[in-house]
Amino acid sequence: MDALLATLDIRDAAAAVDALHAANTRKTPFAIVGAGSKKRLGRYAPLQQQISTRALTGVTLYEPEELVLSARAGTPLREIEELLDAHGQQLAFEPMDYAPLLGGATRSATIGGAIAVNASGPRRIKAGAARDHLLGFHCVTGRGEVVKSGGRVMKNVTGYDLSKLVCGSYGTLALLTEVTLKVLPKAETEQTLLVLGLDEAQSLAQLRRASGSPHEVSSFAMLPAGAAPLGLDANAALLRIEGPEISVSTRREALIAQLGDTGARFETLPQNESGALWAALRDVTPLAAHSGQIWRLSVAPTDGLAVLDALRNAGAPILAYYYDWAGGLVWLCLEPAGDAHATTIRPAVDARGGHATLIRASDDIRARVDVFHPQPAPLAALTKRVKESFDPAHLLERGRMREAF
Repeated sequence: MDALLATLDIRDAAAAVDALHAANTRKTPFAIVGAGSKKRLGRYAPLQQQISTRALTGVTLYEPEELVLSARAGTPLREIEELLDAHGQQLAFEPMDYAPLLGGATRSATIGGAIAVNASGPRRIKAGAARDHLLGFHCVTGRGEVVKSGGRVMKNVTGYDLSKLVCGSYGTLALLTEVTLKVLPKAETEQTLLVLGLDEAQSLAQLRRASGSPHEVSSFAMLPAGAAPLGLDANAALLRIEGPEISVSTRREALIAQLGDTGARFETLPQNESGALWAALRDVTPLAAHSGQIWRLSVAPTDGLAVLDALRNAGAPILAYYYDWAGGLVWLCLEPAGDAHATTIRPAVDARGGHATLIRASDDIRARVDVFHPQPAPLAALTKRVKESFDPAHLLERGRMREAF
């Protein structure tokens, strides 16, 4: 995708419709780009033209008292976060910035790109993913049709939940032009409780115990000894506690009382250090400095360690790793290999009913190796039908998710 020959900047939905109609006439596929921070995410499938949303910017509605915000797809995520912060609010799904891993300018991502890849951070286990905060959207399908879905309140509906389909589709179903999001109040303060002195299995068990407690922990991660950014000489189970200061302190002490029966020792990171730590984990900076290939493994929280043990037993050359989502998300960096170790990783994950996504590798590797976990035949057939209902000519991001379309 680095060798794109032509870029069309769109400024409104009408321009997007014209572009899609022209693409259908010429049968020419194209990529969709905002700030470009995710252009190396997904399969490498170079196309000769791209449509850019970088001119499609601006917050179109913000009602702090109603906890709702609408913005055009090319609006920088940074601007939205700064606006919300000024009103004591936030995007609770804390979208990941892929720039530290994939290159490009940090904090340059757009809101449309974040929704397109369902970018979600450490708070997901409590607050939900990006798709859970998407109230509605406007888009143009591969047919050149304008679609408006959802509204300004969360509600149950029958039939297709289009927000769930489009969010995480990597632009393969439709070109987003505007999104409407639920926003939430920002916590008054936060602290992180470090649970130290335990082995890996015990540390992960503490995360799961904390996740089942009544103490409203908002994030659960585990860093092995020596891992950045803490660099401690022991494994560290990390528990983020957010809310009013008196509540945070009370819940922290209750967690210490509950988890203190294992002989662990405890330390506390205050607000600034805690915020910096979770921002680093959100953006996977503990792995960014390593030059290897990076995978994202999603399994049940009880299975994260078993998958890593299977990889170790198979001789996988692991350079760095850590766990998020109480052990259900494993970020993993390995020495480069011609197949990015897919033939080792995928069976280990399949045995536990999870899925593995190749996040960082060379263009050549991402062109040859399945980036996204292969789907069972019935699900693959359904995926193809959904794709063709939105984009029958396969014009949108052709090859980005799967070679066939």
